Formats: sequence, structure tokens, C-alpha cells
Amino acid sequence: MEEVIQDTEKKGCSGCASRCGKLNVYDWLDDLPANMNTTDIVEIQFKNTRKGYYRNSNGLRIEKGDVVAVEASPGHDIGTVTLTGELVLLQMKKHNIKLDTFEFKRVYRKAKPVDIEKWDEARALEHETMLESRRIAERLKLDMKIGDVEYQGDKTKAIFYYIADERVDFRQLIKVLAETFRVRIEMRQIGARQEAGRIGGIGPCGRELCCSTWMTNFVSVTTNAARYQEISLNPQKLAGQCGKLKCCLNYELDAYIDAQQDFPKTNIVLETVDGNYYHFKTDIFSRTMWYSTDKDIPAGIVTVSVDRVKEVIRQNRKGKKVERLANEVQKPLVAEPTYDNVIGQESLTRFDEQKKKRRRNSRRKNGGQQKPDAKPEAKTSDNKQGASQPAGAKKPFNKSKRRFRPNNQRKQQGGNGQNKKE
Repeated sequence: MEEVIQDTEKKGCSGCASRCGKLNVYDWLDDLPANMNTTDIVEIQFKNTRKGYYRNSNGLRIEKGDVVAVEASPGHDIGTVTLTGELVLLQMKKHNIKLDTFEFKRVYRKAKPVDIEKWDEARALEHETMLESRRIAERLKLDMKIGDVEYQGDKTKAIFYYIADERVDFRQLIKVLAETFRVRIEMRQIGARQEAGRIGGIGPCGRELCCSTWMTNFVSVTTNAARYQEISLNPQKLAGQCGKLKCCLNYELDAYIDAQQDFPKTNIVLETVDGNYYHFKTDIFSRTMWYSTDKDIPAGIVTVSVDRVKEVIRQNRKGKKVERLANEVQKPLVAEPTYDNVIGQESLTRFDEQKKKRRRNSRRKNGGQQKPDAKPEAKTSDNKQGASQPAGAKKPFNKSKRRFRPNNQRKQQGGNGQNKKE
């Protein structure tokens, strides 16, 4: 039973059902037999978004999720296997790594308990080392920000990731850091987007940051991307967690540019008999443009199709003014539907038992039942007093005092508590 549980946990990690680390790749060839793997290259992930490709020269049986010791300079490093098989070659092709010219380092062995213990000790020092290195850089008056520190698995080397707008002379900083922490120091400069990817987080869309899940190649983003998509140039909404323009502004840019190829320029003034009209806004995919009679404020807004705007521009170039800007009838603006509880599913009392309404007779029937040929008497106030009741009849039913007779008394009368017919 224990073996089944261990296999299930291991497969859950290798199946990518839960995101174990950043820049995770779904292994859709995971269910193929092991002899189908035609390559001995594996992908190893270290802290955050740092990954590397290593050759399994010893022929170890390695699966996704295994902790291994790999070659480093100097010593060895500890990482986690994130990908094996044919998908590793596809990932290398994606990152423009040539199989023939790239120098692969080796995978030594699977990590032993001693290796993992030293690795945990090294990771425990990273946060305090980062804070202390920031204080040292501030004392040396260096214009830089140290964003992250990563220790090597054997605790003989530390990588300091920093951000700087200008070139920084950190030779004195390296000497002080080496004397303080007694390890070999390596400085790596990264950008703001790369720092956001290493830290991670949730974007305004509600999903994990693209730079920490799948994006590795960062393309420059300009405000022209927002202008093409008719997005308001609000710096607070256009900026991501890195402080730069959001990378997702480029995702649909090509589609917007293709859709606007035959659109007229927005700085052209449309001349009509009533006056001039100025461009106000554009709905690209519905091919609709709005024009205003005032250049600065929205006044007398008219909705016009793109084809109609082109026609008006051709008429204006010939020296003619159109009588009316829009040929078609303007559609009234319909308010957007709001939330309505139509079927009552959100009612707080929908599960409460409904009170059953009991039918009340206006008067007690003679002998328990009324004769079939007798017509029901009209309801009057006298019925309450029992004035029309025959002699020897029972008292009328008092609605203010409900008296229920037990079942044994009803049976004495016969039937279901009612008098038998004579």
C-alpha cells in the first residue's frame, strides 16, 4: 500500500497537476515508455526561474521531480529535474540553443541525504545574506538594488542578482562580500521584468505573472501598442508589477493593426451642411467610428460606419458637403443588462417550508355533511352566532378557539370522524 501511495505522489508531481515551480512545462509525453526517449539531455531547475540543460552521461534512471547533483564551477550544484525526453530538445530549440555547439555539463548522481541537508542549510542563509548585502551596497553608496541571492548547492558560491540603471563599479563590493560571507561571489545584472519573474505574483487579470510561468524572451513595449488598441493612456493601469509597461499589450497588437489597415485617418475633419465633425473614438472590430461637433468635448455624437466615413471623405475632396453624416438610422443606446435574480435562486428563504393554507368552512355542516339537494346558504354575520342552526344541533365552530377531537371520538361518530349518512 505504501508503494502505491509513493508512486501516486511521484506521478502527481511529474504530471504537472500542481505548479511546483516557475516556468513549468507540461510534459504531454509523460505516458510514453522509458525506452522511447532518444536523448540523454535533461532540464534542471534551480532557484526561481534559473534553468539549465545537462547530459545524463552516467545513464541514471531519472524522472521528473528527482533531486540531482550536477556539475558546477567550482564544486557541484543541487537542482530538480523538470523535463526529460524529446520535449527537452524542443525547449532548447525554443531558446535558440544548438545541440552541436552547446557545451553540456554532466549529471553526477541523485542527491544523497547529506547533499540535501547541506542544500537546505545554504537556502536558509539566502534571505539574511540579501539583506546584509543591501546594507553593504548602501554604505558604499552604490546606485544599485540587490533583488535576490542564490547559494550553490555545496555552499561554496553565491550569485547576487542586482538591478541598476547605469553601469556600476562593484569591485570593492565583491571584496567586502567575499570577506563577510566567506564564499565565492558572482554578480548578475537583470532587468525589472526578470526580477518580477523571479519574485512571482498575481497579475490584474487574476492569473500568475506571464514572466514567471512561461515567458522568457522579453520584447520592448511602447505606448504605441496602447494607442493602436484604443486604450486609455493611464500609467497606473498600463504598468505591471515590475513598473514597466505590461507585456500583454503586445499580445493582440498584430490583430488590431491588421484590422485598421483600411481605416481612414482620425485627424481628417468631415464637412457637412450642418457643420464640421471631429473624430471622437473608434470601435475597431465592429468597424464603427464616433464623431463629435466639438473638437475638445463630446457634443452631438454621431455613430458612423467606416465605409460611410470613406464616402464622406471622397465627397469632401471633390468640394461637396454632404447633407447628413450618417445615412442609417442611429441605434439608441441600450443599457447594459445588470444582475437580476430571475428564478429566485439567491433567496434566503427558498428552502423554508411553505405554510399550508387550510380551508375553513363558514359554518358547521348539519350532521357532518350537507344534503346534496340543499343549496349553500350565503355567508352572513348571523352564521357566526348560529341563528340558523336547527334545534339539537351542535354549537357552531368557533374560529377563535380551535378544538381538535382525538381520533377515538371521531370513530364513535363513524367513518373518518364524520356522522354516517342516514
